[in-house]
Amino acid sequence: MDKSMLGDLDSLPEEDKLRMSAMIDQLQVRDSLRMYNSLVERCFTDCVESFRRKTLDKQEETCVRRCAEKFLKHSMRVGMRFAELNQGAPTPD
Repeated sequence: MDKSMLGDLDSLPEEDKLRMSAMIDQLQVRDSLRMYNSLVERCFTDCVESFRRKTLDKQEETCVRRCAEKFLKHSMRVGMRFAELNQGAPTPD
C-alpha cells in the first residue's frame, strides 16, 4: 500500500490506522483482480474463435498478446492521467 495515502490519518489511533491500511490493501487487491478479469474476458472474446485444440493457434496467440499489451498500456495511461489530475486538485483543508 502507498503510505502517502495514510498521511491524513495521523490523528487516528494506531488500531484504526491498521484497520484502514488493511481495508485499502483489500480494495487494491480487488481492483487488481477486477482489472485482470476484465483483460482476460475482453481478449478471450476478441481473439479466440474456436476450441479446436487445447492451445491457441498462432493467430489467436498474436491477437491475445496485442490485446493484453493495449489493455495494459491504456490502464497505465489512465492511471497516470488520474495522478496528474490528482496532483493539480485543491486539497480540502
